Amino acid sequence: MFHTLIAEDNVAYRQSLRDLLVRHFPFMAIHEATNGNEALDLGESRRHDLVFMDIKMPGHNGLDVTRAIKAGNHDAVVCIITSYDLPEYRNAAKDCGADYFIVKDQSTEAAIVDFIDSILAHRL
Repeated sequence: MFHTLIAEDNVAYRQSLRDLLVRHFPFMAIHEATNGNEALDLGESRRHDLVFMDIKMPGHNGLDVTRAIKAGNHDAVVCIITSYDLPEYRNAAKDCGADYFIVKDQSTEAAIVDFIDSILAHRL
């Protein structure tokens, strides 16, 4: 089973990403966190293969949670998702161990599916 965590406080975006994953990758076990505290708990209690992590969330921010997840699970692929395409966000994401960086309003469904397909091809 391929475990994916979506850590996103925006309900509409989280649900649309979940729907996309269910539609294209029905074998995925999908876990959701609505804030940084939930993301940290889920990230520490289960080994996820793929994590979509928002930077700005209530509780712990996504960068701190990313750092904690990568410390406990180096193999997890963490993709920062944000509305802000700023160089300082990209640098901070990389410094925290994130593997990818996606800007929410610039990513298409096809691009996200291709991104996940490439991870699956590499993993499997």
